[in-house]
Amino acid sequence: MEPSNDVALDIIVSNVVSVFRTRCHLNLRTIGLEGTNVIYKPEMGKVLMKLRKPRITASIWSSGKIICTGATSEEEAKLGARRLARCLQKIGFKVRFSDFKVVNVLAVCSLPFQIRLIEFTKNNRPIASYEPELHPAATYRIKNLRSTVQVFSTGNITVTGPNVQSVASAVEQIYPLLFECQKTVINHTHM
Repeated sequence: MEPSNDVALDIIVSNVVSVFRTRCHLNLRTIGLEGTNVIYKPEMGKVLMKLRKPRITASIWSSGKIICTGATSEEEAKLGARRLARCLQKIGFKVRFSDFKVVNVLAVCSLPFQIRLIEFTKNNRPIASYEPELHPAATYRIKNLRSTVQVFSTGNITVTGPNVQSVASAVEQIYPLLFECQKTVINHTHM
């Protein structure tokens, strides 16, 4: 049985992490006092700010570096970062939105079959590793895509990579390898 090329897998992006710089010093206490939806964490030297639309959480440092998490697409991550910069401008900082980049994407995908993890790991060493005592998933690292795939026996996979394109490519690359290690389901029909 060959894997068919027309299999449509739903790759659901669940978190896009992005960074940008404001190119100005940020007074965290001012943000904590005047910002909305903020949590000031002086012991950690940062402020957390949440946006509702798009739903993101930002870690803000006084150096002007900001990390945004929670977006579900690269476009949403950029929109959220820009809205956050605008919020800081309204508080009174001379923010210049710069050096925006997506640094990490987490996605999940459910395959239509279960997987024999031990066979998958044996077939794909040293790229694949599986230590059931430590973690229920096999890990498959794709160096050229800078992506990591966690494969569960249920057929669920989680993929992390530097951007949405590399995550999608990682799923395309691993699918045929998983397909050949699928568990065969035996149907017991009663007469």
